[in-house]
Amino acid sequence: MIYNQIGFDLRCEWGKQGVEKLAPISDVIIIVDVLSFSSCVEIATNNNAIIFPFSTNNEYITSESVVDYAQRVGAETALPMARSKNAYSLSLQSLVNIPPGTKLVLPSLNGSTLSLLTGQTPTLAGCLRNCQAVAQFAKKYGNKIAVIPAGEKWQEDRSLRPAFEDLIGAGAILSYLPGSLSPEAAIAVAAFQTVKHDLLSYLQKCSSGKELIAKGFDLDVELASAYNVSNCVPVFTENAYIKQDVN
Repeated sequence: MIYNQIGFDLRCEWGKQGVEKLAPISDVIIIVDVLSFSSCVEIATNNNAIIFPFSTNNEYITSESVVDYAQRVGAETALPMARSKNAYSLSLQSLVNIPPGTKLVLPSLNGSTLSLLTGQTPTLAGCLRNCQAVAQFAKKYGNKIAVIPAGEKWQEDRSLRPAFEDLIGAGAILSYLPGSLSPEAAIAVAAFQTVKHDLLSYLQKCSSGKELIAKGFDLDVELASAYNVSNCVPVFTENAYIKQDVN
């Protein structure tokens, strides 16, 4: 009862524990991994690709290899645990021109893992690019809405690192939802409102953004910071994210 925010319509909690606490008592759950999983999913599904999450944290999900899984579902495989401009990967720019109908397994440590932990609770992928559309679509499921900023993992011990960009993305989605806000949700909205006037600059200066820029993925940060440019809502259905449009 202490951690489930059950007294509020709109809930927000980090990572795996957030999913475990909030998914069973929420009408819908929204996974937010701005740099990069949920932004990649939005871009790919907006092109009518079909994205199969695959967790690289096999402690929680499966011992099946990504190659075996891709063969089983008849899909291509994005690069696991790597980012490339020239092959499908967790780089947003690698998915901009993905052909319609492509089936792609997208391995990731954070966003994929969380997507696969939500059980029977309806699950959406949200980011800055589609925040209003995702919020509007989420209301179709009910009033109890949980938003999960994925966060990152510290390299040293794989513990959760709360990530600026995911807090902002969660706040952007929550800002479009009616209902009572938990304190955790309210602070996400407040953080978003503080920086919404200059999202690109803030994402470029946050730790995750600086890391990507140092590796030459400036365009990924620009694509992820684009605000409300998409009506595409990726819905997790039969182990894959597929496109739904909000008109």
